[in-house]
Amino acid sequence: MERIEQGLRLLVVSGDSGRGAVKRGRRTKMGNHEQFISDEELKRTRRKEKLKELVDSKGEKQEVANEPLHVSDADFNDIVNKNTLTLIDFWASWCGPCRVLAPTIEELAKDYAGRVLVGKLNVDENPTTAERFQVFSIPTVLIMKKGKEVDRIVGCVPKDNIEAALKKHLG
Repeated sequence: MERIEQGLRLLVVSGDSGRGAVKRGRRTKMGNHEQFISDEELKRTRRKEKLKELVDSKGEKQEVANEPLHVSDADFNDIVNKNTLTLIDFWASWCGPCRVLAPTIEELAKDYAGRVLVGKLNVDENPTTAERFQVFSIPTVLIMKKGKEVDRIVGCVPKDNIEAALKKHLG
């Protein structure tokens, strides 16, 4: 039995006892089979598919992105390890200096497309990575080379300062 409620599908699964258990999620097609997966699993699957599209499996070729990639705790390691040079902006929506720096980060993504992967990590939504790299003040920009932090810029700084740090590591 199946019914639609508020845009979500509710699947009622009957057991031997005749009582039904209700699960929230989406019905998806996998080849010739139909499968019921939770919304959270669907989000993870879509995130993994997007990551595969953005990062070459061998790590030799970087994706050409004209805008910053939104990075999360779940995909941070894959992104920084599979790209030669990565710039990650640690930010939060309530942070005034972060909002001032945002257009600069977007410009850098366009200017360095194909050479540097530019990403943004929201520290409120992804506290684990922020804690791991001891990001105590935002905005903080990390420059990662082959998965290792090689430079850090704290605060709202001019585009030239960030470009100078990038150029040091592009060589």
